Amino acid sequence: MAVIFVFIDGVGLGEPGSHNPVSENGYRSLGLMSGGQPFDKRADRVEEDGHLFKPIDARLGMDGLPQSGTGQTALFTGVNAPKVVGRHFGPFPHSALKPYLREESIFKKVQARGYSCIFMNAYPQVFFDHAQKRNRWSCTTLMTRSAGIPLNTIEDVQAGTAHTAELTQRAWRDKLDLDVPQIEAEEAADRVLDQANKHDLLLSEYYLTDKAGHAQKEDYAHGVLNPLDQFLYRLINQKKAEDTLLVTSDHGNLEDLSTKTHTLNPVPLFVKGPGATAFRAVESLMDVPGAILEALD
Repeated sequence: MAVIFVFIDGVGLGEPGSHNPVSENGYRSLGLMSGGQPFDKRADRVEEDGHLFKPIDARLGMDGLPQSGTGQTALFTGVNAPKVVGRHFGPFPHSALKPYLREESIFKKVQARGYSCIFMNAYPQVFFDHAQKRNRWSCTTLMTRSAGIPLNTIEDVQAGTAHTAELTQRAWRDKLDLDVPQIEAEEAADRVLDQANKHDLLLSEYYLTDKAGHAQKEDYAHGVLNPLDQFLYRLINQKKAEDTLLVTSDHGNLEDLSTKTHTLNPVPLFVKGPGATAFRAVESLMDVPGAILEALD
C-alpha cells in the first residue's frame, strides 16, 4: 500500500460568498472530497468506509496569521513549529526549524521504518542556481535533500517520472523556453500513480493556490484551480484500491480573495483509501505525520 500525499498551499475552509473561489464553483474533485457539500465552513465531517473529510487546525495555539514556513514544518515533522519560533513565520523555514526538517521529517521517519519515499515535483535549473547561491530552500526541498532524495530536474520531467509545479508544464515551455511538451494535468496525475507502484510515500506540492490567494484575482484563482481539479479528480478515481490518498494544506488564503493575507480558517483534511482510519484523530497539522506512519504500518 502507498500513501499519496498531495500538499496544496494556502487553501482553507472559509465563509461562502463571491470572494471564495473554492466554495461552490463546481470543481468535481472538491465535491468528491467533501462528500458533495460546499467546500467551505458549512461542510460537516465526513467519515465513511475509506473516506474522511474534516477541518483541522492550522493556528497551533499561536496568535497571528499562520505562515508557510512554520505551517509546513509542523505538517511535515509533527513539531509545533510556531511555538518553537515564538510566532508564525514564513514563507521559508526559520533557522530554528531547519534541524527538524533535516532530521525529523516524515521522509526521514518513513525511511527509518524501511519504506521508500519520493517527492514528485521537478525544478528547472534556474531554481537550483538561485537556491544554491543564497542557500535558501523551501520546507519541501530542504527535507527532501536532507533525506538523501534527489530533487527532480528537467530530465525527470522529460522521462515522465516527475511533474512541474503547475502540472501542465506550460510555464516551463512558454516562460522558461525549456524543451518540454505541454500536457494535461491528468497526465501529471498518471505519473504519480505510476510511481505509487514503486514507492510507499509520495509527496506532490501545489503552491500556485497560495500565489493566487495573494494576487486576489478571481480569474487567476480559477486558472490555478482548474488543473488542480483535474489532477485531484484523476487521483481520486484512478488510484489503486489499496492505496491511500491524502490531501491537506498549511494555512488558509485562497478561500478569501477579499484580503491579500493568509487567514485564520481551518484547513481541509481529505483521506481516501484503507488508511483513512489512521487519520480519524487528526486535529491539527502536527498530527498528520504520525497518521501517515500509522497508515503505512
